[in-house]
Amino acid sequence: MKHYSPLQMIRNSTFPISGVSLLKWGGMLVLLLFPILAWAQDAATQAMSVEYRDIPGIGSRNIIWIVAQQHLLLAGFVLGVPIFAWICEIVGWKTNEPRYDKLAKEFTKLLTSAYATTALFGGILLFLLIGLYPKLMAYLTDIFFPSFIAYCILFILETATLYMYWYGWDAMQGRKKALHIFLGLLLNLFALGIMIVPNAWATFQASPVVIADGTAIERAWSAMQNPTWWPVNIHRLIANVVLGGFICGAYAGVRYLLAVTKEEKEHYDWMGYVGNFIGVFGMLPLPFAGYWLMREIYQYNQQMGITLMGGFLAWLFILQAMLIGVLFLGANYYFWLGIAHRIPGSEGQYKKPIMAMLIVLLACLAVWMTPHSLVASLAEAQKMGGTHHPLLGVFGVMSAKMTVSNLMVLVTFMSFIMYWRAGKVETAGWAKAAKGLMGVLLVIASVAVIGLGIWGYFVPAIIRINYFSVAQVLIVLFIMITFTPLTALLMKSAKTTTEMVWGQMPVRAGYSLVLNAVMVILLMSLMGYARSSSRVHWHIYGVMRDTSEYAYSPALGYAAAFMSLNTFVFCLLAAFIFWVATLGDKAKSQPPKDEPVKVPPMGSSTPAMAGGAPTSEETRK
Repeated sequence: MKHYSPLQMIRNSTFPISGVSLLKWGGMLVLLLFPILAWAQDAATQAMSVEYRDIPGIGSRNIIWIVAQQHLLLAGFVLGVPIFAWICEIVGWKTNEPRYDKLAKEFTKLLTSAYATTALFGGILLFLLIGLYPKLMAYLTDIFFPSFIAYCILFILETATLYMYWYGWDAMQGRKKALHIFLGLLLNLFALGIMIVPNAWATFQASPVVIADGTAIERAWSAMQNPTWWPVNIHRLIANVVLGGFICGAYAGVRYLLAVTKEEKEHYDWMGYVGNFIGVFGMLPLPFAGYWLMREIYQYNQQMGITLMGGFLAWLFILQAMLIGVLFLGANYYFWLGIAHRIPGSEGQYKKPIMAMLIVLLACLAVWMTPHSLVASLAEAQKMGGTHHPLLGVFGVMSAKMTVSNLMVLVTFMSFIMYWRAGKVETAGWAKAAKGLMGVLLVIASVAVIGLGIWGYFVPAIIRINYFSVAQVLIVLFIMITFTPLTALLMKSAKTTTEMVWGQMPVRAGYSLVLNAVMVILLMSLMGYARSSSRVHWHIYGVMRDTSEYAYSPALGYAAAFMSLNTFVFCLLAAFIFWVATLGDKAKSQPPKDEPVKVPPMGSSTPAMAGGAPTSEETRK
């Protein structure tokens, strides 16, 4: 019998034995599939080593930019609203005023509408980051995986608490109100945890630290304790309150403009006042938190600080000054409109102080917006002797800008104090001495802030940053902490001379509330770009370099266009959330379709009902 090798058995198509024929065809199939299997293995190996993927036409960085910014703005709103909704509920519970409870419930209604949208953009952002930046996400996952688990647990707890807090609002009235307020406290604690955990991931990219050896939890905790983590936590917490307050104020402003009945106008006028009040009081300490963050950035890496404040990103702070200045003007303008239209007879009394405040605000804004180096032609630079203006150049340094920012905070705070005291007369025997003390302290504080600002030109930068700037901040905080309880004591025994009238604000008041919200959104979009661009060509500063085709910082004009686009998209989302939140109100205001229409009897002189024609007597009237 003739013997064949296995290969000959496969190749010989006339081999008579059926079992061997099966072996032949199986072997041929293996030979055909081998290239495909090898290609699949190579593809899998290549996929594991992929650093970047791109989206043609849009670009991976651009789509991440848009989605991440929308998620951050929505998250800021969702995390800020529960804070003052909970505070309003406590105030209503302690004072037995139903309007505060109604206001807190309406704020929470906006929260429920925005919560799902925030989670949606968070999920989209996660999938895009994993797909477009797999190597970066693999590195961060290896370091922060235990915090991912903690984040998921916090998210589940916040969701469950939010459902119980919202759907149990009416059921937990009366004796169960304390339980409902406790749920509000838990909701805010879980929301705070949801904010600070992802902040560690973002701040680690800007200020990474040496990761200690140990367990996964120890490594994650070590990475979280980077120098900018807590400054960003404080800064974002305050910024979220500001964003939530001004967006709720914008919601109230829009509802006020669309209100038809007197009751609606009064309610949304008061709601707009509360939203503006919360936004302003959150805005007052916000520059101080930003200053702390910049100090930590400089101490961690001086080059990063120079890139932000003295490099190509320095012009962003001129735009920031303009936006903050408009925000301060808008908030003060709303207070001044309230004095003129809500408190009859007070406009003449406060006309001169308001004019003085306006002049100070405009002068401070002009100084704050002055750049250190002017964009000038060659001829202009030759006439000036360089890029620094001989007169205006002195206003372009941080000593001047810190001084005017503190003065603007002081003026805005005193504008609120003036609004608080309008229409009231102090009756306490010590009221005159207290008002005199407050006036003296205000003058001393203003002179001290200006004096330290001027003195800062003649001392080394380290002394100005570590001592003079900190002293200016502490002086302003001392005025705010001292004046607030003192004014509250004066107003407790004060006699009301003019009752506050709600629903009489002009149309421009609603527009100013919308303007304030837009300025805050633009400001957060701008500073988000600044913090991200300070890493320049690094994914993780000094650790993982960006080697993609987008390893460059976008031009300021290009970035400004994306900031505007993000602001526009977020305003559309906010409008959608507002619209969804009002659907239930519209349904309640309309009568049921099944309700029969009542028709007046023939010859009746009663007013026409719904669906009936007016009588001749009504027509004459």
